[in-house]
Amino acid sequence: MTPTLEAAGADREALFEASNPIGLDGIEFIEYACAKPQALGQVLETMGFRLIARHRSREVTLYRQGDINIIVNAHTNGRELTDKPVIAAIALRVRDAAAAYRRALEHGAWAVPTRVEVMELNIPVIHGVGNSRIYFVDRYDKFSIYDVDFTPIPMVDQHPPALAGLHFFGAVQYIGNDRTEDWTEFYRELFGFADLPAEQRFGILPKGRILRSPCAARSRFYIQLIEPEAGVLDVEDDEALQRIGLGCADVLAAVAELGQRGVEFIESRSVHVETRGALTRTWLGSVSFELVHNQRA
Repeated sequence: MTPTLEAAGADREALFEASNPIGLDGIEFIEYACAKPQALGQVLETMGFRLIARHRSREVTLYRQGDINIIVNAHTNGRELTDKPVIAAIALRVRDAAAAYRRALEHGAWAVPTRVEVMELNIPVIHGVGNSRIYFVDRYDKFSIYDVDFTPIPMVDQHPPALAGLHFFGAVQYIGNDRTEDWTEFYRELFGFADLPAEQRFGILPKGRILRSPCAARSRFYIQLIEPEAGVLDVEDDEALQRIGLGCADVLAAVAELGQRGVEFIESRSVHVETRGALTRTWLGSVSFELVHNQRA
């Protein structure tokens, strides 16, 4: 019996729900927290980002190139900030933020209480690795969260082009000993991530396990889980998002263009620039970027 168009459509919708349970559609922003936002801002500008907006009521700034948004947060809000920047949050684009939040809580996520000021959006958020947070954002197309919370910098292009076609590729997460399965389950159950086969690797640092988001190809991203090296003491208390991965179609061209801006890349016996990827030297004691060959669909 041939299925009707309505039935076929329902089947496709059911498959989509199973493989992408919260309608995940990429990364909206990554947030750094630090006590010296100007110093981090200089690093981001060297990497090709432009300061485009400031938060209306907090010491928070927005940097952008292409569709990559990075927030620099120096607002204490009761927490201790250090001179060394840390990745404090990752915001995920989803079909329905409230529904994604409810589902995450139903599957074991921990809620983060929020205090919304006047003229601010209430963005659903859960606990991520370490002290980080995971936001759910469903306003990212014609109307975005920045339209409410941020004031544009006058005379600055709000949509500066991406240098060498850079785009979000993912993030590297350091985890404790024997914690790979725990974190794989976390990302699988809450968001629908799938672990890649051991032989499928990206870039120049193919350690640990790589998880693939269930997004469509153009917005797909990856989480790389890395345990301590053999013989290293347990570092579960130091679990954290370590660095951002940026995709580009031509790594060598991107390295050349960034090099002209003063970006230095690691060249050693084990890590060096090649067509598969490159790793910047570390700024401010903690900030580095990994370039990964990735041809967007």
